[in-house]
Amino acid sequence: MWQTTAEDFVESVQGDYDPYSSYQYSSAPANDYEIHSGDPAKDLEHERQFQQSTFIVPEVIKRFLVEFQRYINEGNLYEIQRAYENDFNKLTDRFFKNTPWPDAEAIAPVVKDDQLFLTLYKELYYRHIYARVANGPTIDQRFESYYNYCNLFNFILSADGPVPLELPNQWLWDIIDEFIYQFQSFSQFRCKLTKKPEEEVDILRRSPKIWNVHSVLNVLHSLVDKSNINRQLEIYTSGGDPDSVASEFGRHSMYKMLGYFSLIGLLRLHSLLGDYYQALKALENIDFNKKNMYSRVPGCQITTYYYVGFAYMMMRRYQDAIRTFSNILLYIQRTKQMFQNRVYLYDQINKQNEQMYILLSICLVLHPMRIDESVHSQLREKHGDRMLKMQKGEMSEFENSFSYACPKFLSPVPPNYDAPPANFHKEPYQLQLKVFMDEVLQQNLLPTIRSYLKLYTTLPISKLAAFMEMTEDELRIHLMCFKHKMKNIVWTKGTSGLEGEFQSSSEVDFYINKDMIHIADTKVARRYGDFFIRQIHKFEEMNRGLLNLPH
Repeated sequence: MWQTTAEDFVESVQGDYDPYSSYQYSSAPANDYEIHSGDPAKDLEHERQFQQSTFIVPEVIKRFLVEFQRYINEGNLYEIQRAYENDFNKLTDRFFKNTPWPDAEAIAPVVKDDQLFLTLYKELYYRHIYARVANGPTIDQRFESYYNYCNLFNFILSADGPVPLELPNQWLWDIIDEFIYQFQSFSQFRCKLTKKPEEEVDILRRSPKIWNVHSVLNVLHSLVDKSNINRQLEIYTSGGDPDSVASEFGRHSMYKMLGYFSLIGLLRLHSLLGDYYQALKALENIDFNKKNMYSRVPGCQITTYYYVGFAYMMMRRYQDAIRTFSNILLYIQRTKQMFQNRVYLYDQINKQNEQMYILLSICLVLHPMRIDESVHSQLREKHGDRMLKMQKGEMSEFENSFSYACPKFLSPVPPNYDAPPANFHKEPYQLQLKVFMDEVLQQNLLPTIRSYLKLYTTLPISKLAAFMEMTEDELRIHLMCFKHKMKNIVWTKGTSGLEGEFQSSSEVDFYINKDMIHIADTKVARRYGDFFIRQIHKFEEMNRGLLNLPH
């Protein structure tokens, strides 16, 4: 529906990119500022810009920027990655922990007005403001960051051939991830109208193309098209050579990875908009049920599984959601030490890890099934009480769990600026919460019915109706609901996550003959032998380690 070509994107963004038409871009020299305007907010902003314009860049920062620029111009990926992941973060903690880095104008003489480097620097500069600076970005900075992304993507997409630029996969993923995050942040920002000054609302009203959902979708689709990544993934999955179908751009590492990360970006964006079918459709050529050469960035891997699992849950495909969450939680368990030295990544992964445990607990309450023992033990330890409350049918616990673990949904359209001032940013969340809670309400009595059915092999309907304190006709409706809800579409093969076949994986099954319920226990006996063998191997490994320690 949103499909465009790279050329369409460039044309549309260039059409949007007129910062002077409806919004005055803040780039006036310091000596043009008024000394006092009478408005404290404006005076503070003027003071901030004056300080930035007169800021003396420390020598250590100058040396870092010159070296960073040289590494990028030389295409030295190893040094770029070191500077990006280590040096930049160390200097941030030392000099700019809660304040912005020097703005681009201040560092332009240091890097001899290298426009490409300045564009990449501004991407880091605004990202740091969003993440660390108190009170977050101003409306000016939100707009400026959007224009900088326009410049960056225009540079990449409008060239006749692949641009001479190589960046580490982690940075490429962070660019796409941050681009969507800033769109999400702006969408929520413009919907909070209660305490906004009238001039700020007026700027938003006159700037409908800034962070427009179509522009964001155009960027992602254009990068997918330019790299021809879908065709490459098809060939790769079938065992062929992706380069054989890649275009000149698709063979270039940066375009290939930007295309792949844009598919994950589309998954995330459609999930935030509540279109779960379209979210999974974006990944129809990615076989995320097995490792592949494209899944080398941990943040991308975890984000993919989080949104895929959430989309499955909202589509009532609980078995697929449980499998997805279990796989990635096991991966995080085994690789956690890799992230501990990367604080910015560690915090993000910890948050998503916690969210996925809660989503897994919801899915297991609604659809009980066996999962990996180590994940199950962590789940019992972290959320045993929560699951018990949900099993008892406490609606408030379902709502609290969903509220914490769901993504921050957003509306694709601006609010009605002419309506009385109100905060509209929670409306998309309230809509998704209602859909979820309606589904939970329909299943509210199923755990109780399941617990009774597990006690019998045959049971008269009248007797179960007495236990449940309802009429026989009402019970029949709930029994049919049980049958319906326990039958899900389950992925079995193929690359598309949308594929699957109907399966009933309930631990109890039954049929009704006249007025009698006949019950069969379908639960497979737990294989205790495998568990003990794994523990014995772990014990032997620990014992060998102790024996090898120096005495």
